[in-house]
Amino acid sequence: MDPKWNEDLPIYRQLRDRVVAMILEGVLGDGDALPSVRNVAAEYRLNPLTVLKGYQELVDEGLVEKKRGRGMFVNDGARVKLLKDERRRFIEKEWPIVSATIERLGLSAEDLLKDVGKPGKGDKND
Repeated sequence: MDPKWNEDLPIYRQLRDRVVAMILEGVLGDGDALPSVRNVAAEYRLNPLTVLKGYQELVDEGLVEKKRGRGMFVNDGARVKLLKDERRRFIEKEWPIVSATIERLGLSAEDLLKDVGKPGKGDKND
């Protein structure tokens, strides 16, 4: 996990988002243990209650389960659930903004796809 924190968002929420990113990227898979609350708190100099609050959000969302005395573990199907939810959120919240920007700039699908994956494209000198 990245130790840099954004001051505009509560740390517990950023911690939750980082675990979500680890699940989406396959760093954490079904059944994998999350780093312990104590370890995360010590490593990032956070209050253990802050870490626990971030983890509790994951439990509340059904992505993680607590196993008494053993820790927290990624639930089976968490990545699939997250992909579904994140895709829906992107289409409902982010895509309208992206689409409006594309339209405002007069870009075509061809414009957008021709330089995909080419580093340095879109620089002011292109």
